[in-house]
Amino acid sequence: MRNYLAEFFGTFWLVFGGCGSALFAAGIPDLGIGFVGVSLAFGLTVLTMAYAVGHISGGHFNPAVSIGLFASGRFEAKELVPYIASQCVGAIAAAAVLYVICTGKAGFVIDPNTAGSFAANGYGTLSPDGYNATAAFLAEFVLTAFFLIIILGATDKYANGKFAGVAIGLALTLIHLISIPITNTSVNPARSTSQAIFVGGDYIPQLWLFWAAPIAGAIVGGLIYKSLLEKK
Repeated sequence: MRNYLAEFFGTFWLVFGGCGSALFAAGIPDLGIGFVGVSLAFGLTVLTMAYAVGHISGGHFNPAVSIGLFASGRFEAKELVPYIASQCVGAIAAAAVLYVICTGKAGFVIDPNTAGSFAANGYGTLSPDGYNATAAFLAEFVLTAFFLIIILGATDKYANGKFAGVAIGLALTLIHLISIPITNTSVNPARSTSQAIFVGGDYIPQLWLFWAAPIAGAIVGGLIYKSLLEKK
């Protein structure tokens, strides 16, 4: 149970900190943190929770990461469902808190036809810069694959584990710097689901991509590291 609670709180913090920075701080006139600030916020959520609860659960905070670690042989199949459930519940709980806070501001509106509404992920007309489904899928696939390679390399028994959280957090920052204009950056099905639930509209049917692409990329990244890079 401690593992599942760690995944719940870690994913809650990722969504609350990352999406919260996009909702509250990115667009403030003249003082907004912009794409760079939001990217750092997502990276910092993972970095801080990796050190806070990573020793309890492994610090996945992402269904794709759990599945990628399973593909690499570093995670047991029997733990996949409870981990993914804990991550999704944590993400949805964070989105619910964000929604309550946002509705405390006069004039706040969630528009399901606007790209990036409520920090949600999308493609086509819901992509921040108009990228289609093929471009979005490829970006999410490649970025998640490299994320898994970085995670597996940074946590390898031959690596300096003390800095694993830094490497992983900075990797997620870089991923956001690359892909916010494309999909508003997912690489995490739980994070995408939590925001889409509160936005609704076409964000719901587009969720398939933000499950399929990260999971496929995570599996490929896990297999690449296991087969080609891991020291036997």
